[in-house]
Amino acid sequence: MRIAMWSGPRNLSTAMMYAFGNRADFAVVDEPFYAAYLAQTGLAHPMRDAILAAQPQDPKTVISALLGPVPGGKPHFYQKHMTQHMLPEIPRDWLAQMRHVFLIRHPARVIASFAAKYDGLTLSDIGFAQQTELFEQMRSEGAAPLVIDSYDIRQDPEAMLRRLCAALRLEWDPAMLCWPAGGHKDDGVWAPHWYGAVHRSTGFAGPEGELPHLSGALAKLAEAAMPHYQRLYAERI
Repeated sequence: MRIAMWSGPRNLSTAMMYAFGNRADFAVVDEPFYAAYLAQTGLAHPMRDAILAAQPQDPKTVISALLGPVPGGKPHFYQKHMTQHMLPEIPRDWLAQMRHVFLIRHPARVIASFAAKYDGLTLSDIGFAQQTELFEQMRSEGAAPLVIDSYDIRQDPEAMLRRLCAALRLEWDPAMLCWPAGGHKDDGVWAPHWYGAVHRSTGFAGPEGELPHLSGALAKLAEAAMPHYQRLYAERI
């Protein structure tokens, strides 16, 4: 099984990669299109030069690896993807060979977290519109994509991960609930900038509190993202 997990930034995506990466039967890969995305957009993300040097910048090279032998000879391959990385120029014919899961999070939480580390956010940066577009593409092609909300996972990690495994027809493994502190060997080179909290963790954080208050441009951005979130929220498992 090759699972493409589609998320925007500042979601539960790294913790989910750690959960699957702690299974003995899964290899994982961390945002394999990041360098290609930066090369094509010219965006000045933190650690840009290191990312461009660490990953292939040609999307076709990335796709070949995603479809090739699973690293470590493992039976299954978990691929952590950011929806905003899937630019129109990147081929999509490979998507038919994946099981697709869409990881969603309320826009207010995403924006409050991302804005603390990156200035000048736009709707394209946070991936909500691209997530809806990819979901609708998968649905139209009969791929039966799944949707899971990070809020639900943090409310009850075991129940939600059991539900996800059942929907994927994957045997449940309690190893998904905890992992060693300090990060994963397959973390992207950008991990020192973005993954501080999850590196200190050994499992999923507890339930989320009240929604953060946003004002001004950030509030308008959340309002623009909400229809996309609500579309997928209605499909969550």
